[in-house]
Amino acid sequence: MSNSSPKRKWGLWVEWCFAILIFAGLCNTAAFFYSEGYLPQPWFYQPSGTFMDWYSLSIWGHRAGAYEVERTIYPPLSFVLMRIFSIAKCYNYARSEEVRDCDWVGIALLSVLMLVNTVLTFRAFHKLQGRDGWPRAFALGCGLPMFYAYERGNLVLLTYTCMMLAFGPLVRSARLRWFAAGVAVNLKVYLISAICAPMLRRRWLATEGMVLASIAIYLVTWTVLGEGSPAQIVRNITDYASSFGSKSALDLWYPATYIPLTTLIKSEFPIYNVMDSDTAAMISLLVPALMHAVQALILTAAAATWLRPEVVPPHRAVFLALALALSASEAGGYTEILVLMFVFMESWRGYARPAAIIIAFILCIPYEFVLSWLPAVVLNSFLGQRYVMAQYGIGLMSFLRPGLVLTISALLSSVTILDVWRDVKTQGWRDRWRYRHDWPLLPGVARPRRLAAHSADRVIGG
Repeated sequence: MSNSSPKRKWGLWVEWCFAILIFAGLCNTAAFFYSEGYLPQPWFYQPSGTFMDWYSLSIWGHRAGAYEVERTIYPPLSFVLMRIFSIAKCYNYARSEEVRDCDWVGIALLSVLMLVNTVLTFRAFHKLQGRDGWPRAFALGCGLPMFYAYERGNLVLLTYTCMMLAFGPLVRSARLRWFAAGVAVNLKVYLISAICAPMLRRRWLATEGMVLASIAIYLVTWTVLGEGSPAQIVRNITDYASSFGSKSALDLWYPATYIPLTTLIKSEFPIYNVMDSDTAAMISLLVPALMHAVQALILTAAAATWLRPEVVPPHRAVFLALALALSASEAGGYTEILVLMFVFMESWRGYARPAAIIIAFILCIPYEFVLSWLPAVVLNSFLGQRYVMAQYGIGLMSFLRPGLVLTISALLSSVTILDVWRDVKTQGWRDRWRYRHDWPLLPGVARPRRLAAHSADRVIGG
């Protein structure tokens, strides 16, 4: 038995305990819904808005104006899919809520995607880690980020499917991987960072294939939809980025970054009714500094990966690319499933990796610690099909989750830098003959030599 076996067994017990906590959180949600008729915090604060991320956009798959009227930032593929998986006659209605009541195909598709993602996740982690990967698969496939994306009806569900096929262990064909990555990019533009990740490991062909697939899918769907030119998309993204800013405390409901918090403090929101001026000034100073420090650490880890790609596992390179992209903009808490996928691929070694895995489990627990309750209000519940007396409050995890995501990024970036430093220090490149044509890049680096010759020298010398 290896020295690491007892630690891994202990880690497996920890993972199963967290999986039980996640299951308990789901049971609590079900019991609360059965009793009150709506989903409790941290689920979306508008009970009538279930699946509305899909239906608020699907209208534009059946009429022109997605890029000139709605000013959407999504590529045409999203609207082509919404046109295909819908009942066209339902879109004679003016309101998206009425469309949702008529068009059951969208809800069916989202439900199928949820089931497919769960099955793919279990298959992937069983292939990677055997039965030891089951608690991670359960956390990822049935945890808060995945179910939140399903409840909102967001296309990140299909994006996750494509990312798992493109970068997971299930697909062997390189061309199918490239196609899946191309679909993912055409669903969420920020995933351009993910398809550039193989370049950190000097896998140029993989990046070229995924870029070509992305371009081909875009051109076909642009032709089918009839709108969504590069100029329109770039303009809308630029306008969105320049005008983004939190104007309501509800923007802090389930964020992936601290950007909503920092922009809310600088907005016209009466923040001083909640905190004093010194606290607000400290947050405005320290939180952006923390975010920039972690981003600098990620960039350093990316540079280290490029320096010694053979030391860093492929999933880590994708994680670094995604972590950097998602830390620079606010895309919603459900996007955590795209990052946590690669965190759970880490091995239980050392201290930083297990810490990152434990934090990932915490992020998957569907529960909120309410610090202070707000007055109850009467709202319409779509799932409950009735009006309910809903009550929400100020949630502790709303403020902690972005910090936990930053902590994971800092931990795995530090591990990457440390592993590369150790490899440089021990002249690890010396035994890698296949990399003999690379530039040394650093002074004092011993060039690779054949292992057979190296072994013979040791025998003669000994």
